[in-house]
Amino acid sequence: MGMKGKIALGAVVGVVVIGVASTHGGNGSSDGGSGSGKDSSASAHHSSGGSKAAATKKKAAFAGDGDFRVGSDIKPGTYRTTGNSDGMCYWERAKDAKGEMNSIIANDNVSGTSYVTVKATDRYFKSNGCKDWEAVDTKAKGTPATGMAGDGGMFRVGADIAPGTYRSTGNSDGACYWERAKDAGHSLGSIIANNNATGTAVVTISSSDAYFKTTGCQDWKKTG
Repeated sequence: MGMKGKIALGAVVGVVVIGVASTHGGNGSSDGGSGSGKDSSASAHHSSGGSKAAATKKKAAFAGDGDFRVGSDIKPGTYRTTGNSDGMCYWERAKDAKGEMNSIIANDNVSGTSYVTVKATDRYFKSNGCKDWEAVDTKAKGTPATGMAGDGGMFRVGADIAPGTYRSTGNSDGACYWERAKDAGHSLGSIIANNNATGTAVVTISSSDAYFKTTGCQDWKKTG
């Protein structure tokens, strides 16, 4: 369970889409958006706070490699890792240290940025091959962008990106996966809507959405 590049349970990005609110990601529950991009992509504005937070660089809450005990090594809360460009970042919320499949509450492989909410009922948080994790104030506002990198990962709505309708063109072979999420728990219940896109994808992100996830897509631009 500690190897880099491990495949997340049912979460090979964008594999399964069922109906409007469908399956993707690991198994879990709680609060769940990322970016690495160009031009006006939200990755350039990944501050979880306002001007004060933008001016003060946050210290890492914990390292990107290790198994951490929730409540003693790390506190429950929402965390973010950014700048993961090699696809080797793997994280896992676990209910015990047995390392078995049923030990996993939620997990994912990360490109770009990931937000994860660790709950007080989780026993361990495992991270391999990731950039350091920082604590996120989910109530703080940022400077929302109107574009985002298509492989940027998770973006926080209202802080990283503005609500609205976005368009991504030139996607081939269904490799583009997008997801609107109501939290960063990465459970089936976290997903509001998702899809695998070929060609042009158009998605309206609501102001009530918490996060937007995009992997394997062409860059997104706000059209309305």
